[in-house]
Amino acid sequence: MATARGTHADADSLADLASIALAEGEEDRALPLVRVAAERNPDARLWQWTGLLERALDEHEAALQSFARAARLAPSDPSIAHGHAHVALEAGVDAVELFEHANRLGPPKGDVLIGLAAARMAAGNGEEAAAELDAILQQAPLWVQGHAQLAQLRATMGRPELASASLERALAVLPGEASLWQALFDLDLRRENFAGLSDNVARARAVQGAQALCAEYGAIAAAELGDIERADALFEAAPVDALPALALWRIRHLLRTARTEQALMLIDRELETERGTGVWPYAAAAWRLTGDPRSAWLDGDQRLVTVMDIAGELPALDVLADRLRALHVAKGEYLDQSVRGGTQTDGPLLSRIEPELRAARSAIVRAVESYVAQLPPPDSAHPLLGRRRDRRIRFAGSWSVRLRKRGHHANHVHPQGWISSALYVSLPERGPQEDLHAGWLALGEPQAAIGLDLPPMKMIEPRPGRLVLFPSWMWHGTRPFAEGERLTIAFDVALPR
Repeated sequence: MATARGTHADADSLADLASIALAEGEEDRALPLVRVAAERNPDARLWQWTGLLERALDEHEAALQSFARAARLAPSDPSIAHGHAHVALEAGVDAVELFEHANRLGPPKGDVLIGLAAARMAAGNGEEAAAELDAILQQAPLWVQGHAQLAQLRATMGRPELASASLERALAVLPGEASLWQALFDLDLRRENFAGLSDNVARARAVQGAQALCAEYGAIAAAELGDIERADALFEAAPVDALPALALWRIRHLLRTARTEQALMLIDRELETERGTGVWPYAAAAWRLTGDPRSAWLDGDQRLVTVMDIAGELPALDVLADRLRALHVAKGEYLDQSVRGGTQTDGPLLSRIEPELRAARSAIVRAVESYVAQLPPPDSAHPLLGRRRDRRIRFAGSWSVRLRKRGHHANHVHPQGWISSALYVSLPERGPQEDLHAGWLALGEPQAAIGLDLPPMKMIEPRPGRLVLFPSWMWHGTRPFAEGERLTIAFDVALPR
């Protein structure tokens, strides 16, 4: 951050400073310098950097203004136009016209087209967004990112049966394209359709050019379907370069088939690699199952799970609930999320600029800061306690979930986060015949598909205005409830950097 601190630094030096600040998480230190320079000497690029710094700080209202000034100075710049549209979408502002403008400025770009589809969906025009993406994919059948986006869009529109339609159409024309088969396999994984994956792998084996993928995905399908002998043979026969990607699936397979000692050996090995982040949930389950003393070290301290009642710091809960309900435009579930019997909002909820959500964000940040301050002492080997605690709170994702009758969350983890959460905004009354734990949050209970006999470590009763914080690698899910609506805000705190 020592670079380009002089008051007479030119635009290029300030741009370098802004770039370094974004990479190092020091945006709040660079922003005043870049903003003052942009105000004194209007420059489109400096206003763009100002907007990018403000966006990184979740100051989206200010970022919108900065990008608008950049766009006025350089109305034909594609990167400024796209940045302006992207910030508007995150802020919760109608961004369709901005994305259309960005799309007109240059050759087609996948990220702009996907942003346009998201903006149309947010504006309530999901059918138009899907039709537009589908038409593009007819002309560009190898655009894998477009197929994935269209699949997700159709699922959230309540048409999951059409999720793979564009890929199947592309494969009918280009059956030897391995990238299309891999996209189809990955789609099956996202929706946990392991029977479909097995069938698709069998289809791919007959196609020249796709066989190399079949060993890896075939092993996953066999393991998750409980075909033990076939899975063992396929894991053993997998190419060496496929083994890293298969490690987590093999751990699941070994735990499911009660070969815990073998699973522990593989877990220990994987925790020493860059893939260790995704293995911690399985380490937690295996250590607890075997009475390994590392279980108490990993998640035994009561301070790792905190329950806070912050209703007094939030906007009126009925007002906040109305704001959230208006954002639930989806009709179906995401392909790769834990929601069962409900909907989830799209985009970073806590980046939106509505006053109720800004106030909620401020209360949440204060609560997370309090949680971090009370954690046990630092431990460099621990996935939660080993992280630095002197950085500002950032969010890796934030959303709202609206569950209806019999709705619940399947047990899952958030491997991209540091700290995860549940903030209860509106809850149904418990019926007289309902189970005592209907709607409760279960922590530490592994995903049912792994087949481990481990009950929850902790059950937490939801209450309006209650915030629960816990490590992102900790298994969590909810019990179904009979009737009514359960409205929550959830977020992942990003790993500090």
